Amino acid sequence: MLFRTSVIASAALALVATMVEAHSWADCVDWQFNDPSKPGWRASDGVCKGYARQYPVNSGVQFGGLDSYSPSRHYQQNKDDFIPCSDHIHGVEPGAIETRQNPISKAYGGRFGAMAKATAGQKMCVRWPAKNHAKPNEPNNPVWINMPKQILTKDPNQSGFSSANIAKLNYKNCNQIDGDTDHTPCGGCFDVPADLSTGTYVIQWRWMLNQDEYYTSCWDLQVTAKNGAPSTAGGLGNSTSVFADLAEDN
Repeated sequence: MLFRTSVIASAALALVATMVEAHSWADCVDWQFNDPSKPGWRASDGVCKGYARQYPVNSGVQFGGLDSYSPSRHYQQNKDDFIPCSDHIHGVEPGAIETRQNPISKAYGGRFGAMAKATAGQKMCVRWPAKNHAKPNEPNNPVWINMPKQILTKDPNQSGFSSANIAKLNYKNCNQIDGDTDHTPCGGCFDVPADLSTGTYVIQWRWMLNQDEYYTSCWDLQVTAKNGAPSTAGGLGNSTSVFADLAEDN
């Protein structure tokens, strides 16, 4: 009996430790509100139309539960190399494979989620689970949305992503769930740069929990230029939102 009690207690402590240490990721990279006049991040508030690379949409795991899924969706970069998109090998916490695939379409469809699509200049919204980090006593460090404006043949390094920041989002923009700060849904919106040519671009969601502690998600976005025609590249697009304080220009 004592042995059984000890095993149960150890398992309970391990579960609590997992919940405390869990970290976030981009759950949906094209979240569309059912009613744009009443935006929200709960399942009843909208529908997901696009996902990060190799996102397991048929896993059967509840929202916010993919940190215990194998492979886990949360990826913590190692500050010695800051590999921008998880390769399931590197990182302080290796995540699922989110590196560029050849062809790009290999990361989408079937058991994986759909690739996101947008028109240049369109507003897009991203959703993520709070993972116990949207509580009042937690730091509210930003989520960066990084998107190089060139059609690339390979993923850039982290410096390339960081120099292509198009928005900073409020991590704690959430629909709080009483008694469940782990699975509370959060999100933010940004504008796809209006001057992009038609093609497939890469985007990085990057969140800083603590100093030099970053978590990322990567995805590809099929962009159609305005009027369906190629356009001339220009300056960065502005960060906007359906919420007054959701994002700020970088």
